[in-house]
Amino acid sequence: MPDMSRPYNVFDLNCPTRALLDRLADKWGLLILVRLERGVARFNQLRREVEGVSQKVLSQTLKKLERDGLITRRAYPTVPVTVEYALTDLGRTLCTTVAALTDWAERNMAHVRAAQAAYDGRGESAGLEQGADTRPQSRM
Repeated sequence: MPDMSRPYNVFDLNCPTRALLDRLADKWGLLILVRLERGVARFNQLRREVEGVSQKVLSQTLKKLERDGLITRRAYPTVPVTVEYALTDLGRTLCTTVAALTDWAERNMAHVRAAQAAYDGRGESAGLEQGADTRPQSRM
């Protein structure tokens, strides 16, 4: 019997949570959320502070986050127009999780890099499962 308190199942191929998780797993989306947790920011301020993001990708990411209800966009009638972005209440509920993920990445990056180097140093056998039969298969 399905749990009606949780009508979505991330393991279901057609579940809309998969698209949301895809957006949340995007590095630019995460970095923008982390930055906006510190306070309201204008577009160019985000572009400067989130190093490496292009204007196009920043614009696309902000639109997606706004559509998902995680941030707000407020335009002021100035010349040129002033636009500010801020977290919504829903976006703030995600920030603890996002902060934990970014903190984990920063704390453990040296271990991850060491694991990557060890994996890369194993050469061609790196992708094989330990104990797997590596003999060529005979043709019948």
